[in-house]
Amino acid sequence: MDSDGFLHVFWHDGMLQHDLGTGVFHTLEDPGFLEVLEKHPENAERVKNMLSILRKGPIAPHIQWHSGRPALLHELHSFHTPEYVKMLIEVDAAGGKTLCYATRLNPGSWEAALLAAGTTLEAMQYILEGHGKLCYALVRPPGHHAQPTQADGYCFLNNAGLAVQLAVDSGCKRVAVVDIDVHYGNGTTEGFYERDDVLTISLHMKHGSWGPSHLQTGLHDDIGRGNGLGFNLNVPLPNGTGNRGYELAMEELVVPAFSIFKPEMIVFVIGQDSSAFDPNGRQCLTMDGYRRIGQIMRQQADKFSGGRLLVVQEGGYQITYASYCVHATLEGVLNLPQPLLSDPIAYYPEEDTYSEKIKFIKKYWQEASQPQIEAINAPASKSN
Repeated sequence: MDSDGFLHVFWHDGMLQHDLGTGVFHTLEDPGFLEVLEKHPENAERVKNMLSILRKGPIAPHIQWHSGRPALLHELHSFHTPEYVKMLIEVDAAGGKTLCYATRLNPGSWEAALLAAGTTLEAMQYILEGHGKLCYALVRPPGHHAQPTQADGYCFLNNAGLAVQLAVDSGCKRVAVVDIDVHYGNGTTEGFYERDDVLTISLHMKHGSWGPSHLQTGLHDDIGRGNGLGFNLNVPLPNGTGNRGYELAMEELVVPAFSIFKPEMIVFVIGQDSSAFDPNGRQCLTMDGYRRIGQIMRQQADKFSGGRLLVVQEGGYQITYASYCVHATLEGVLNLPQPLLSDPIAYYPEEDTYSEKIKFIKKYWQEASQPQIEAINAPASKSN
């Protein structure tokens, strides 16, 4: 049956079993003098609201639901090293362990991580087999910080990275990833940093490295290495960037990069922690901004990948507003003619420092990266 008019959402309840406990925000520490500790920001409640708004909100008639599955171990080796996967299995068998700052594998976490990875792979496979063009992997724990050999930033397995590699292994010659989580998608970038068949793009706040598990800076001059030189585009946006700034970055940086790279498959990595009200970011996106970004990504999918677009969930930690922003993002992806849901708490003033930064990044990218990407398409264009 032709069901391209729907957004196909992949989910599994087992992902709710991942529980990082309580502490001072994400530190997992109890200082002993606070009456009330808070849940780790990457908790089940945030995703329960995302589930609820998609099932009960006005977008519900546009959605078809599908069950996820756990990833098989051999599937994980397409992105992660066998040694790293073996370490995670051993840590799980031993009852858990803090792997890096704010990131702990607890009982139930490994099963949830396998479900997140497998559910994302299942969504990508659904697209590759031609059953639908628009798929959304609603998954946790998140994955875009997980590197081939390293857990990082609440992430154990790189869900999006595994899906990208599946697309490549299935015959897609060029795959593009656009990550709008407020934090740099360092793990995905690291996995494809020396590749010219994957274009990685990350729009994030300028936070730099945050320790041994996250050495990557996310700065504009990290453009790839070896065969991958020019195939990574980092867009570190000034703190306070909101709807206008993100739209400008999409139009001035992402759209031109797509026009040169011409991806056959697109993976859209979303995090609602770039909203104006998220405790884990310092940006100012509102529902209108997320909706517009979703529209732009849908336009690029229609133009280059035959409408094929996989959306993968990452962050978003304001328990209620994050779900509204997910709804708005997916409204944009569906290219609905009118907003279905009004914004309950916007508007927030937006800083205007973004334009000069975007101009600077664009100039640098055009000089340092654009010739490399144009070169891979040159033989194809000559033969046509």
